[in-house]
Amino acid sequence: MTRTVPSRHHDIADDLRRQITTGSIKPGERLPSESGLADQYKVSTATLRSALAILQGEGLVEKIHGKGNFVRHRPRKIMYVGGWGTLDPWTAAETALRVTDQATAIEARGHLATLLRVPTGSPLTEFLSISYEGESPHSLARIYVPGGPEPTEALGNGPSYVRTEASFAVLNALSAELRETVSARLPTPDKASVLRINPGLAVLAITRIAADTAGRVLEAALLVFPGDRVEAVFTTHHVLDERQTQG
Repeated sequence: MTRTVPSRHHDIADDLRRQITTGSIKPGERLPSESGLADQYKVSTATLRSALAILQGEGLVEKIHGKGNFVRHRPRKIMYVGGWGTLDPWTAAETALRVTDQATAIEARGHLATLLRVPTGSPLTEFLSISYEGESPHSLARIYVPGGPEPTEALGNGPSYVRTEASFAVLNALSAELRETVSARLPTPDKASVLRINPGLAVLAITRIAADTAGRVLEAALLVFPGDRVEAVFTTHHVLDERQTQG
C-alpha cells in the first residue's frame, strides 16, 4: 500500500493556518515578507508561494499588490433581497460595508445593447460600484442606465465617491418590472482580481433588468458576490381571490 507523504508547502500552510486560527497571527495583520517566510521555513520562494496560495484559496490570507500578504477578517455573509435589488440593511450594517461609486459615459455595444434594448452606439452611463468590508472588497456591481451622465457625476477616470449606504438599489423609482437572473459560476480573471479572491471560488452572479410599464429598460445591473459572502433571498407574495377573503 502506497502512503502519500505531505509536500513541504502543505506543511507550511498547516503551520500558518494553525497560527491564524489560534490567534497567534491576528485578522488584519501583515505576514512577514515572502522572502522572510521562505528563509524562516528554509524553502524556496516558489514553495512558500504555493503554501500561501492554499491559504488564499481558503480565504484565510489576502494578497494586496504592493503591500504584501494579510490575514483576512472572517467574511460575514450579507443578504441580497431579490425583487428589491438591494442589500438587507441589517446584515449590511453588521458588516460595516461602504460602497465606492464611479460613473462613466460609454456607448451601447454587444450584450449591453441587447440587455438595454437600445440601438448599438446609444449613449449609456455605467456606474461601477464596489463594496468594502474594511479594506477588503466584498462585492461589485456594474449598473447601466440609458442616456448620458448628469453633470455632477464623475466621468472617465475621474475620482470616485464613497457612500456608507451599502446598497445596489434600483436607480429609477419609475420601474414597474424587475427581472433577476441568478447563476453560480467561477469568476472571470478580472473580477477575481478586483474582489481579491481565488479564481477557483464560485461567485453568485445576478443580472437585474428594470423596465417601465411600456417595456422600456430603465436599468441593467450586473452584480457579482463571492459565494462565501452572500445569501440571496426571494419572496413570492400570492394574490388571494377577494371572494376567498370574504368567505
